[in-house]
Amino acid sequence: MFKGGPGLHTWRARFFCGRGRKEPVCRWGVRTTVRDGFQRQITYLRVSLTERCNLNCFYCRPGEGKASERDGLSLDGLVRVIRAGARVGIRKIRLTGGEPLVRPDVTDLVAALAGIPQIDDIALTTNGCLLSARAAALKAAGLKRVNISLDTLHPDRFRSITRNGEWSRAWAGVEAALVQGLHPVKLNMVVMRGINDDEVLDFVRLAADRPLHVRFIEIMPIGASSSWASDLLVPADQIRQVIADRYGPLRPVKPAGGGGPARCWTIPGFKGSVGFIAPLSGYFCPSCNRLRLTAAGTLRPCLCQGDEIDLAGALARGAGEEELMQLVIQAVARKPQGHPKHEVLPVRDRLMSQIGG
Repeated sequence: MFKGGPGLHTWRARFFCGRGRKEPVCRWGVRTTVRDGFQRQITYLRVSLTERCNLNCFYCRPGEGKASERDGLSLDGLVRVIRAGARVGIRKIRLTGGEPLVRPDVTDLVAALAGIPQIDDIALTTNGCLLSARAAALKAAGLKRVNISLDTLHPDRFRSITRNGEWSRAWAGVEAALVQGLHPVKLNMVVMRGINDDEVLDFVRLAADRPLHVRFIEIMPIGASSSWASDLLVPADQIRQVIADRYGPLRPVKPAGGGGPARCWTIPGFKGSVGFIAPLSGYFCPSCNRLRLTAAGTLRPCLCQGDEIDLAGALARGAGEEELMQLVIQAVARKPQGHPKHEVLPVRDRLMSQIGG
């Protein structure tokens, strides 16, 4: 039993049991889910596998070419934590970073997670540059789908934003994801005023004849961009209006896979869709269903607040599955209601690559 933490019996009121749904089995032999203090069902864990990245995007990392070299938890530690989380309600895992594909054991990790019965969705966020060589193996291991971060369709602009990247390698990753059927394949574009906002319609056209789901994301004041993100912000409503002016009224649709914060729309005749993630101009804290495992091995209940629970230390001292379960439950209990509406305070305690982009 975790010293100082609530015993599992204390949390019976937080478990909601039901039949006919794929839910983890708790120690009392009934199927359970777990909710936080605001009745949000917490089913999603984002896992930063490493702070390392083969790119060095200016809004993500400080300094020219300056990048951390720290990986996250070991393969065994990750599996132990996620298995414990699955017993108290975690069903969806997103592997992220940094760039998760710089870790050589990522395919082994996907295979191990696919063997956890309660986990029914394994996704990956990547910049795509290393994906073409590994997409087939990841699919075979049990990866369901991918999000590919791509902020421009111009090779020279790509090199400028990433400081060192080759656009052709990123696009090869997009094509490999489509070939391997890692659907839905989502493209995440961080829209920045004066840098790439002139490409919005170019990205929309990608969804016309390909089953791509393009999501336009407002830049957030986190880490390297914490002091100047507001200068580059393009609100989601403005982006949507640019698209509507060209294509007419958009038709709302259910997001393609994942149930995340995107608000999605379709254009008649398009194979794919467009979506908008608006952490600043919008407000989706009331529906947040996630925890984050940082590359430092800490469990972070909220992206925008620095409260964290040390799982790396617990693993180092030999914590068993029961104690790890207690720590996950504690993180759920400490999950705040959210940031103030229409205001995201700058996050300076960690980079986005450390928290999990």
